[in-house]
Order: sequence, then structure tokens, then C-alpha cells
Amino acid sequence: MSVTTRARLVLDASVRGVLDRVNDAAEGTRLRVVVAAPGGHGKTAVLEEITNSAVRVVDDAHLLDDASLRALSAEPLLVLAYRPWPRRSVLAELTRGAVVVPLAPFSREQVREFLHAPKPVVDFVLAQTGGVPAFVERLGAASEVSAEVLSAFRAELDWLDADLQKFLLAAEAGAAQRLDLLSALLDKDFDEVSDIIEAARATGMLAEDGTLLPLAHRAVGALTRAERRIAVRQKLAQLQLERGGPVLELVRPLLDTGIGGPVFAAAAREALASDPALAARLFAASTGGGAPSAETAASWATAAAMSGDLDAALRLADQVISAPDSSHRRTAAEVAAVALAHRGQLARSTELFRWAATPYAAAFAGIGLIGTGHRFDEAPPQPPTMLGGAASLMLQGVRQSVSGAETAALSTLVRASSMLEPAGGAVLLPDSPAALAALVAVHCGEPNVAESVLDRAVESATGGVLMSVRHRLLQSWLHMLRGNLAVAREGLMSVRGTFEPRDWIFAVALEVGVARRNSDLATLRRTWEQACEAVLRHPVDLFSLLPLGEFAAAAARLRDQDRLAPHLRQALGLLKSLGNPPLWTTQLHWSLLHAAIIDENTAAAEEHAAALASSREHSRYCAIVSVAAECWLDVVAGKVDPDRVEAAARSLHAVGLWWDAARLAGQAAIRTADRQAMVRLLDCARLLQGRAVSSRRAGESEPAGVVEDAGKLSDREREVARLVLEGMTYKQVGDRLFISAKTVEHHMARMRQRLGSTSRSDLLAQLRHIVGG
Repeated sequence: MSVTTRARLVLDASVRGVLDRVNDAAEGTRLRVVVAAPGGHGKTAVLEEITNSAVRVVDDAHLLDDASLRALSAEPLLVLAYRPWPRRSVLAELTRGAVVVPLAPFSREQVREFLHAPKPVVDFVLAQTGGVPAFVERLGAASEVSAEVLSAFRAELDWLDADLQKFLLAAEAGAAQRLDLLSALLDKDFDEVSDIIEAARATGMLAEDGTLLPLAHRAVGALTRAERRIAVRQKLAQLQLERGGPVLELVRPLLDTGIGGPVFAAAAREALASDPALAARLFAASTGGGAPSAETAASWATAAAMSGDLDAALRLADQVISAPDSSHRRTAAEVAAVALAHRGQLARSTELFRWAATPYAAAFAGIGLIGTGHRFDEAPPQPPTMLGGAASLMLQGVRQSVSGAETAALSTLVRASSMLEPAGGAVLLPDSPAALAALVAVHCGEPNVAESVLDRAVESATGGVLMSVRHRLLQSWLHMLRGNLAVAREGLMSVRGTFEPRDWIFAVALEVGVARRNSDLATLRRTWEQACEAVLRHPVDLFSLLPLGEFAAAAARLRDQDRLAPHLRQALGLLKSLGNPPLWTTQLHWSLLHAAIIDENTAAAEEHAAALASSREHSRYCAIVSVAAECWLDVVAGKVDPDRVEAAARSLHAVGLWWDAARLAGQAAIRTADRQAMVRLLDCARLLQGRAVSSRRAGESEPAGVVEDAGKLSDREREVARLVLEGMTYKQVGDRLFISAKTVEHHMARMRQRLGSTSRSDLLAQLRHIVGG
């Protein structure tokens, strides 16, 4: 059929020619015309164009009985409209040799002309209706499907016979092309099923591929009684399960209907790798409200853990472990071990992994033993799978990290991470190789490697929901070490929520670390209680030394070292039991050195510097940190060698400790009496912070008023003004710029005098205008 408008048909020349021939036919002329098409294609509209009273016009001829059709054979001028099903031999005989008027769905252009609508609406309507004219008219120029539009299908659906209605429900469930399922569902042979499909096509509700048009799909789902839809889907799912096929898409809509059974457990196992939260809901539904079997409980615990619901995972796993003679106890033990590792209970997690005694569990038990201060040499061979290979490499890498082979350890862990990337979130891990690689990289001064491996892990979703927070927190940790404090805090805020203890200790340490580096004493005090609680909830292990180091510096700043002292003793004892591996001890002693400097405890600072010096020959990183520690002690004592300080600061920057590097140069600058050395070290500090260096030449003194015009400020004054306008105190501004609070006050006084400000509020208003401009 051609294009229509809301007023009347606009016909193609061929169709108009047939109609003209019919309308011009003289009485007694023998002519038969057939208008055959599925429902909704405009047959009745074409018949209404016939004006010749001599013509016998019959609509819906497929509904007539044989006798009525035979009676029409005597009509000389006859136009019949009918659907292509049911096929009637009498109708075929009656229309043999007739002129056929073809009717087809609307094209995109026809839909546009019919609706007079913009392209997005035309695209939507065409996608929903398949261009079936009646459905296009029914939907109209709408951008969504209303309940009123769907209700218009009720009359069409109600008169269909039971088998056809059941087929449409099966098609709505996605089984329109599954003849085997349809045959069993309808209790028909394949020929009979094919006839039912043809009958469905004749309604106009099927697309060319035999599936329901989207609009019809919605209508069938909305207008059919819920119990009938559930029954059909349930039967289809059971049939599919018996054939060993996928059932997830059939079962998903049945969630929350109150039914259950094995088909839900099968659907849950399908969903486990891609959507563990959905899998957990399906496992719950499979029990029908009763107690799960040991097999179901173990699988349900796995799904709960992978979706981050560790409470449910531990509860279900414990049920299985407690059940005597269950073949699923070892699986449940692995799940519980993973959950406890994320809860920071590494020692208990290791016990469960050892009890499980599966190949994967043995490797993770070895990692846990080392992490809690015990030597572990060998693990049984792992299965030749991605997880098996990765677990083996993870254990090997952790062993290398404590045996002094830092480079090998990092390489091994990076390979483990790469091996596991294709698995994405489909594996349940106590810790990821990416996280372990990042920790080792930070501890040996390879921040770029840490950044790369974490970025890849986040992109591939390694470890799924359970590991995502850990990876992102470690990314933020790298930003903090580099002095990108705003970025680090943004990263921390983006993962706000209910943390498991292992993630929480890192999250709180990040907040503490950012606040300390920003000299934000208010936030530091506010967060300190959380830090103390986080330490209490997370027993000390090898992989939580970074947060402990941050807490040590914060404790010294707040003069509350006693609360942290037992945990630091445990950390040092753990490292001693492992033979004080330089990779892990260096970073902790570096943090404790700074804590001692903040506390003005020279003796403790010297002890930590000596500990760092004992490993100086072990690696380049150890040597850099040891030299920087000695340089710090000299700076604190007032002995500033600009060449030595600058070399130490640049070396720290090279191994990823950017903020520490700038801090060393800045503190040396404000402690030297040599003006030339001060300018040089301040420029070095700014450069290491990634900020512009001073335009002054060495040897030039800073003028009292660099700029004559009242509306302009020097570069330094602009820096001070910007930070003050951000709400920082003079002390915080001084810490950021490596100058004293008194110097900041002098800068503000000079700006107030030059700008002629009458009050502090007037000064701030002028500074906002100037700095904003």
C-alpha cells in the first residue's frame, strides 16, 4: 500500500489503477480483485475507496464459511479482502486468476508523511510498530507507549483461540523461534505449530523474523493475566532446562512472583559470572522460602560474596561448613576465607583456606601466611586455568617480595594481573594480583607501574564489585603520594559508602593523609577517632603497612602516639619475623621517621634513619630513601646543604614520593639563612610540586612591592591570595607554600596597604575581583 494521510489514502499508481478499473467497470463485467494482507495493513481502507455500486465488496472473507464463499462465485464484479490465514481451498478456488492488490507495512518516509512528525518520533514509532499502518495510527506521534495505546489491543487478543494466545505468550517470553519448545508447550507436532505461527503472522503482530513487534510485545505482556504469563514462562523454562539450554532470560521476569524450584538455581548459575547480585536473588528464589540445600547454599554464598554482601556470604557458608558429610564444605570454606580476607581477618582467612585444601585455597593460604608474618615456601601445583595460573603467580610474587627479589616480585605480580584480566568480575578473590602489584610497586618506588596495573584492573573489572573499591582507593593513594591532593580526595569521595574493614582502613588513611598534607588540622582531628577504630578493626598484616605509616605521622601531629604504639610494635614484629624484608620495611621506617620529626623526637628519628641506612645497599629505592632521611635530619638540625637537599628531593620525586620531595626542599628553604639557597630550594619545591617556579634570578631579593599598580599583585601575592580565598588559615597557606605563617601575614598586610582596603572583608572582596580577573 502507498502513503496515507489522516484524511484519506494516498495510493500508488498500480493500486490506483486497479481501483480505477474496478470503479469504471460496467455492470456485468467479470472482474475479481483480491486484497490479501495480515491484520492492520489497511485492507478495509482500500475497500472504502470503491465507489462502483455494481461491485460486490466483501471484507474479512477468511471468516466466511464454505457455503457463503461458494455463493460468491456467481458474482461477476467481486472484490475480496482477507487475511492470509486460515488457508481455505474454497477461497483459493474463488480467487484463482484474480487481480492482486499488494499491501505492505509503511516505510520510514510513509510514517513521516502520515504523522507529520520529526525524525526522532518517526524512528521511535517505526521501531515500535514495524510500520504496520493500524499500529502506526494507534501509536500516533508519540515518543512513549501509553497504557491507552496498549489497551487498544485487548479486543484483538481476546478473540484469538487458546493455542494462538499461548503462542503469543511464548513469543513474549522470547521462544517464538523455538519449534521444539513450542511443540512441547502447545502439545502439537511441528506441522501444527507451523500453522499456529502462520495464524499469528496473520494478526499483523509479528515481525519478519517471527518475533513479536515491540508494541505488540508490550501489549501481550500488559494485557494478559499474570498467572497465565507465569505459567507459560515456567513451563518453557522447565522444558529448556530439561534440554540443557539457557533459562536465565525466561526466569528473570519470574523473580518476586513467589515461585521457586531448580530452574531458578540453574538461572542463578548462568547469571553468576555477569551479575552476581541477580544470581544471589535467583538462588534465594530457588528455595521457595525454605532452607537451601548444601549445594545451593554454597553457590548462593559465592554469589553473595561476589556481589559484595559479605554478611550473607559468611552466614550461608557457615551453614554449609557446619553440615556434616557435605561435599560442598570446602567450597563454602573458600567463600568464607575470601570474605574474611576483605574483613581484614587475614589470619582466620588463612586458616580456612588451609582447611579447604583445594589447589586455589593452598595458594591463597600461602599468601595469607606470609601476610601474617609466617614463612611459606611451596604450594601444590595449580590447575591449568586463568585463576590457577594467577593464584600460583600471586604466591610466587609475594614470596619474592619478602625474599629480597623486588624486581622479580613486581614482574611476577604484574603477569598475574594480566593473566586474570580476561576473567573480569567472574572470579572470587581474597585479594587481586593488581592490588598486590600496586602495593609492591609503591614500596619499591615504581608508581608508574602501580598506576598502569590499577588502571587495567579497573578497566577490566578484575575481581568484580568486591575488588573495585580497593583498586580505586589505591589509585587515589598514588595521587596523594604525588601531591595531587584534590584528585586524591575526589577519588576517595567517589567510593564513599559502607566499606569493609580492609578498604575502610585505606579510606580513612587517605583522608588522614590528605588532611595532614593540606595542614588541615580540623579534618585531621575529626577523622582521628575513625582512624583509631579502623586500626582496631583491622589486625596488622603485611598488606596494611601503608595506612599504619600515615596514622603514625597523624598521631605525632595530634600528640596521640600511645593509642597507635601497640599496633606499630605488632607491625615491626611481623616484619622481624619475616627477616625484615627491605621492600616492606623501608616505607614504614620512612613514615615513622617523619612521625618522629613531627614529634621532635630526635632519638627516634635517628633510629629510623639508621634502620633505613642498614638497607641502603639493597636497592636504588632503599638508597634514595636512606639518603633523604639523613638529609631530613640535617635540615631539622639547621644544617642545609642546598646541593645535597636538591639532589635528595629530586631522587624522591623520581621514585614517586612527589609530595615528600617538595616538602623536603621547601622545609630546607625556610630553614636556611642563605637567601640565594632559599630562592633556589623554593624554586625546586615548586617545580617538584608541578607549579611554576619564581621568575627571580638567584641572588635577587624579593622586593617589598613588585608591582606599582594598585590593582595588580606579584606572583607570590596572587598565590597567597588564592589560597586565603579558598578558606585556608595563614598556617595552612604557609605549609602549602613553604613559608612561615608570619610571612603570609606580612603578604596580606602589604596587599591591604597597597589596595587601600579599609577592612579584612574589603580586602577579600578586592582580592576576589583581582584573582578572579
